[in-house]
Amino acid sequence: MKKHLIATLIGATVALSSPVASAATPEFPHLETVGIGEVIATPDTANIQVAVTLTRTSAKAAKKASDDAVTALLERLEKMGIDKKDVESANLSLQPQYSYPKNAEPKLTGYRASRNVSVTISELTTLNSILDGALSDGVNRVNGISFSSSKEAELKEKARMAAIKDAKAKAESLASGFGETLNGVWEIRYMDQNPIRPVAMRMAQAENANASYMDAEITIRDRVEVVFALSE
Repeated sequence: MKKHLIATLIGATVALSSPVASAATPEFPHLETVGIGEVIATPDTANIQVAVTLTRTSAKAAKKASDDAVTALLERLEKMGIDKKDVESANLSLQPQYSYPKNAEPKLTGYRASRNVSVTISELTTLNSILDGALSDGVNRVNGISFSSSKEAELKEKARMAAIKDAKAKAESLASGFGETLNGVWEIRYMDQNPIRPVAMRMAQAENANASYMDAEITIRDRVEVVFALSE
């Protein structure tokens, strides 16, 4: 019996594909299982996405107010010891704003300026201070906070091993339940993709904002599909 191994990598810039997506269904007794692996971990890195969006009567005034807020935030981050490589400040977006009176030509009312700032931190205890400081500096939007782990490769490997174990356990249980015996692996289907990282915060248990961020959890998941041959 010839074994088959199919591995598909997703996320590459160029992908090569075969005319045949997978091997044909085996013509001998077999069973298929899907193994799911999950690892829950405490994140050690956070990415904060904030922005300043404001409107002024002139383009110059809008740009200055936006730049002032971002500059104040960048100076604050530097004083807090945040490395410049962990801070990204997007270019200015400047758009005219109009009112539309009934039965009249549109009227220019001002200019809206927007700038986004992305900050990556490895000390989660500073997260709330950064957010409070950003708001004090004139930043008026928090677009999102995402958590991750610097040990993601290790966590993904653990999730993959758990998925393999799960697939084998299911196969052994099913075969035993039907009075059958496994006769090795015939095909493995695996798709490597970006990990799913749901974030959970146990807010009810947190005594303050910093504690809630420190209490965050991320979940790394992986899966594998396996075709097992059954003894004839």
